[in-house]
Amino acid sequence: MERSTRQRAAIRAVLDASDSPLLPQEILERAQAQVTALGMATVYRNLKLLAEEGAIQAVTLPGEAPRYESAARAHHHHFQCQTCGRVFDVHACPGNFDTLAPPGFQVARHELTLYGTCAECARPRTAEQSGASQEAAPPRQ
Repeated sequence: MERSTRQRAAIRAVLDASDSPLLPQEILERAQAQVTALGMATVYRNLKLLAEEGAIQAVTLPGEAPRYESAARAHHHHFQCQTCGRVFDVHACPGNFDTLAPPGFQVARHELTLYGTCAECARPRTAEQSGASQEAAPPRQ
């Protein structure tokens, strides 16, 4: 087992504190608050080591770069906003999927991802937020 480093501790702390899976770039930005000289190559190297140790796990969504989260988290699923691209945890589980498998098959595990619009993106935007001017155009002459 590799020795622990300040960089690895910062990366792990970021993942332990996050309430959703993070992209490597997000991990880098948050971990730099603790280790300012942290670089992307170090993040990737430590993500690989932490995954091999079983401390973190990759969350892979079709067509997306892997995101990472702590492996200590309870079984859960994910929701991806199709507007902003962020991924959120869903703590409910519809249950046993054995009945969906063909007869004689045994389901070992499952992953479920919901897609739609997050609450922030679904919120109606005001004219000011959308960049439109609050002032009326001058009358035409």
